[in-house]
Amino acid sequence: MKIMKFGGTSVGSVERLHTLAELINDGSPKLIVLSAMSGTTNALVDISEALYHGDNEKAGKLILDLEKWYIQVVSDLYAGKSALLYGLELVRTHFDFLKSFTMDMFTVNEEKAVLAQGELLSTALFQYLLEDKKIPSVLLPALNFMRLNENGEPDMDFISENLKNILRAYPDDQLFITQGYICRNDFGEIDNLKRGGSDYTATIIGAAIDAEEIQIWTDIDGMHNNDPRIVPNTFPIAKLSFDEAAELAYFGAKILHPTCILPAKNKNIPVKLLNTMQPDAPGTIISAENQLEGFRAIAAKDGITAINIKSGRMLMAYGFLRAVFEVFERNRKPIDMITTSEVAVSVTIDNTDDLADIVDELSEFGTVKVDTGLSIVSIVGLFPAEKPGYAGAIFDSLRNIPVRMISYGGSENNMSILVDTKLKKQTLLALNKGIFGI
Repeated sequence: MKIMKFGGTSVGSVERLHTLAELINDGSPKLIVLSAMSGTTNALVDISEALYHGDNEKAGKLILDLEKWYIQVVSDLYAGKSALLYGLELVRTHFDFLKSFTMDMFTVNEEKAVLAQGELLSTALFQYLLEDKKIPSVLLPALNFMRLNENGEPDMDFISENLKNILRAYPDDQLFITQGYICRNDFGEIDNLKRGGSDYTATIIGAAIDAEEIQIWTDIDGMHNNDPRIVPNTFPIAKLSFDEAAELAYFGAKILHPTCILPAKNKNIPVKLLNTMQPDAPGTIISAENQLEGFRAIAAKDGITAINIKSGRMLMAYGFLRAVFEVFERNRKPIDMITTSEVAVSVTIDNTDDLADIVDELSEFGTVKVDTGLSIVSIVGLFPAEKPGYAGAIFDSLRNIPVRMISYGGSENNMSILVDTKLKKQTLLALNKGIFGI
């Protein structure tokens, strides 16, 4: 069985829903994972924020605006009268549920339930469309099998056992639909896999049922060698290794959610990145297949903060770095880049919550300097340590750009540099010309 995930733009309009219905109707066994329709999750976030601030009047207006949009979608979507009536009733039920939150206190758990409505709506409306087109399919509620454990990580044993049992109940069916992003936590409450989590859902499901292939469908024809929103004449990459794809996703490639590679890698299931708008385009294949050495792609991650700790206590000392890293561990802050000298260590983080507390703790070790408004630019590929030339090509491309930090050697797949965000575009263009000749 193949897993096919379609993002918000792929289900973002009546026309695209009809296109999607035809695209998946080829008779082969598949499980379809859908995101919320484009713009819905953002609207639900705005509704939640209004409810949090006690502005029920604003929340009510936002709910009505979104409901009107969905009523129009339903009115345009179905040819059959029964599907139209089912769709309108579905919309009414979900939005009555949302309106109920304007009459009481609003909590974190209720926010998760609000955010889940986007995927619940898109999958049910799509299921009605398939019925309207006489395409046999089964809607599988993700809340029946997607669960997090006590650490907030996917409970793979639970997911695998329950999903396989559910699928066995439909031995004659070939097409299944489910929600991305949403799940339950270990208390049984509605939760989610965070923004972009539909990619993660697809790879978790693929790993859970040992799928033959996982396909991630978006509105771009695969992973590109650079950011096409900034750099002209980029091109899709035909093949990537799991490690290369994970580096690119983590360091800014928007087509793929950073967490989604690991489940597929663990089960050695190939992942294809494909374009709903150009379904015949080859896209990108991510697999364990050994790649040729060389440059593959460039990605950039914004919103980076650099923290420099300078202390004479580091000189000829041991245990200093451990104490520094324990500060970030206690504050649950992942570190992206690290550089050290005899008397200083610099790290970067992408989450500045509790930054003041972190600086206070680090000040016990020495002088602390914080820089914000930075970007990590990562050059990804396969750079064997014994082969010369790769670092030289990168640094030659950057000869006119001030570089704040460099990370190289921790992996054969990545060299990362830190620059001022104001220089990000210039950096991406310079690297594109220097290492790809474009």
